[in-house]
Amino acid sequence: MYEYIKGRLVEKNPAYAVIDCNGVAFYLNISVYTYSRLGDDENCLLYTHLVVREDAHMLFGFIDTGERDLFRHLISVSGVGVSTARIILSSLNPMEVAQAIVDGNAPVLQRIKGIGSKTAERIIIDLKNKLSRHLIPSEKSGVLHNTNREEALSALSILGFPKVLAEKVLSKIIEAEGSGLSVEQLIKQALRML
Repeated sequence: MYEYIKGRLVEKNPAYAVIDCNGVAFYLNISVYTYSRLGDDENCLLYTHLVVREDAHMLFGFIDTGERDLFRHLISVSGVGVSTARIILSSLNPMEVAQAIVDGNAPVLQRIKGIGSKTAERIIIDLKNKLSRHLIPSEKSGVLHNTNREEALSALSILGFPKVLAEKVLSKIIEAEGSGLSVEQLIKQALRML
């Protein structure tokens, strides 16, 4: 329902942030990761996820869309609720969580409070293929999405190339060359291979 909230940061602590948006203050539950990246600058933007329950409406805030996407993947796993997903993203950064899932490293997930062996295995089984297919870690940026890849994919789709084929080609290029290529470099190399 809400994509993001942009406004004046009124209050922040490791569990929540309050953003004043033209006289309306929004209380957003956040992870420690978001808290650590949320500066003291008065103006801020947090990407959001709204959870509606019978007894409460909860708004979660994320510093980037990669963290929000990972949160959404985590809460899609049976037995992992919003509180558990927030604890996971507070205990490890999104890159570490995604890497543990893709590598099938259950002991890393089990070190998180409240995550037992069954839950860790369920998270890995449910998300391993989804994350390895859709999320390409970028160590330089520390975010899950490689935005250059996404922009190149969008450009290739606009040029008329099938999305599935373009995704495969871009993945091969990034595997061979790394994730530091610019959008232009990705498109040029992809056009040679398509």
